[in-house]
Amino acid sequence: MSVFQAQKTAVITGAASGIGFATARLCRSRGMHLALLDNDTVNLNQAKNELVAQDSTLKTEAYEIDVGNRERWAEVAQQIQSSFAQVDLVFLNAARGQKAQSEYEGKLKPWTAVDSWKETFDTNVFGPLNGIQALIPLLLSSNTPKSIVITGSKQGITNPPGGGVPAYNASKAAIKNLTEHLAHDLRSDPATAHISTHLLVPGWTWTGMSGNKGPTREEEMKKREGAWFPSQVAEELVRGVEKGSFYIICPDDDVDRALDQARMQWASDDVVEDRPALSRWEQNWKAPAEEAIKADAERRRK
Repeated sequence: MSVFQAQKTAVITGAASGIGFATARLCRSRGMHLALLDNDTVNLNQAKNELVAQDSTLKTEAYEIDVGNRERWAEVAQQIQSSFAQVDLVFLNAARGQKAQSEYEGKLKPWTAVDSWKETFDTNVFGPLNGIQALIPLLLSSNTPKSIVITGSKQGITNPPGGGVPAYNASKAAIKNLTEHLAHDLRSDPATAHISTHLLVPGWTWTGMSGNKGPTREEEMKKREGAWFPSQVAEELVRGVEKGSFYIICPDDDVDRALDQARMQWASDDVVEDRPALSRWEQNWKAPAEEAIKADAERRRK
């Protein structure tokens, strides 16, 4: 039975824009109640107003939160429990893309910006951990099907260098491992086997990190060619959860599923084949990697 049904309740972090808001709109179109969480109070209230206008008969509550703040999570979880009969979907989506700030320049810069690493991990890793701790008791209130979806990133799998943001890649790699363990532990215990867990891995999406801040209307959005709209990722999320997929890997208009698979296979084989770390970007390996990935992708498309 799908959690995306009328009168079910979704709790969504990062709900004021991007994928979070698009998923909230999709849930609302399915007749679901909504608990919206974000640290952007202005856009959060705007998102709430738009979703109330979509269907005012359904409950919609907004909660300002820094997801890295465990004490605030405890308060919000208690408020959600008081306002909603039950929680059926938890979508832990809030994240930050942190550029390193330090006194050094060049490739050394991100390795001396420890505060930037901490800020990134507080949101991208401890944010979901705090949410799991606070909301798991609400998912145990009944044994009807429930779902947890956590937003990862392809950068946490293929780990591309450059941009001065290894902290972001590392945080999303941690989220992949965390979510895998969570899925295994929940399905292995009869008391929690009714809670499915899913890792959402968007492709290139025009979100708040790209400048698409707030609950914008996609028909008015000016996005880069090749990027997906947030609503496309939300639709892929629903399809993946309803199919029972753990890894919900989203393509985009530049990169299809076969190319994603080939790139991830190459990254994994760095370990298996004892190649240099991140060999795909190593000078002596660039050409062989590109050729092998292209051939693998073409084979997968057949």
